[in-house]
Amino acid sequence: MNTITPTDLLAQIARIQFMERGKLSAYHFKNRSTRTGPYYKLQCWENGKNLTRHVRSEQVPLLEEALAGHARFQALVQQYAQSVIDQTRQQPAGVGSKKKASPRRSSWPKSRKSSS
Repeated sequence: MNTITPTDLLAQIARIQFMERGKLSAYHFKNRSTRTGPYYKLQCWENGKNLTRHVRSEQVPLLEEALAGHARFQALVQQYAQSVIDQTRQQPAGVGSKKKASPRRSSWPKSRKSSS
């Protein structure tokens, strides 16, 4: 079985050249001829708001590659996190647990109380 190490996953993440978040949509205007379209828009959430950016048709191939790059990034990050979680869970149970405090031993001799 070929297992992928966290280092391999990080190397794959580093090779992603383009990334963009959001969803690309094509649309047409009803009152315009179909020869002028389709038109494109990219929608994404940023800072709690839904932002829309209009995209030129010649930019669509690069944008689709960037969207695919972001999807690939998300998948690799999930795999990386799971890999590190699995490694953490394989550690012995005693590692990192608190040790019991040993009784305090002083170098001073213990004085006896008088029995008067």
